[in-house]
Amino acid sequence: MIPSSTLSIIMNIVPMVLLFAVVAILLRVVVASYNKEKIHVFSEFKILMYLLYLFVLFQLVTTTDLQSFSNNFTPFKEIMRYEVSSPLFWRNVIGNILIFAPFGYLITDVIWMFSKHRNIFISLAFTILTSCSIESIQMFIGRSFDIDDIILNSLGGLVGYIAFVIIKKLLKDEGLLVNIIKFILFIGMMAGICFWVYTAII
Repeated sequence: MIPSSTLSIIMNIVPMVLLFAVVAILLRVVVASYNKEKIHVFSEFKILMYLLYLFVLFQLVTTTDLQSFSNNFTPFKEIMRYEVSSPLFWRNVIGNILIFAPFGYLITDVIWMFSKHRNIFISLAFTILTSCSIESIQMFIGRSFDIDDIILNSLGGLVGYIAFVIIKKLLKDEGLLVNIIKFILFIGMMAGICFWVYTAII
């Protein structure tokens, strides 16, 4: 049975995800029609899934567990506060790393799709700027800015980048089948995150 807290999160996010998906698909179809572009279904689907992940990520970190705390601008202050074996450590430290691992993966993959290059500094810059933006927004919605979250999110982005590099070396071919396998691995990462979220909020 799904806990009420989990069900509440799902019910709040799903309608917006569906609306976002419909608008994104319609917009892409219209633009492709006007420009007479050939639509590559798999690539378009993958980009849509990446956009949906970004949307869900933003929703999760800005609409769940809303409480007012004091801002933290001292690096590692909050991280060192948790005991390694405590549930709070797994939720607030490991969780902040895991939830941004797919972000580092997808940013690196998107850059590779359009430029055939990868750069750890660019991927980390995207991760840091995104995390900084989220933390800054949280100060205005009843939550707080935490420099430790940015550190942990950046570490998660690095994990995602490394995962992409490893998968890229193992699957060197650029064929459709290999790209599908890469995408399935990304979905697997997302499934792992969802499982963690499910267990963490019980």
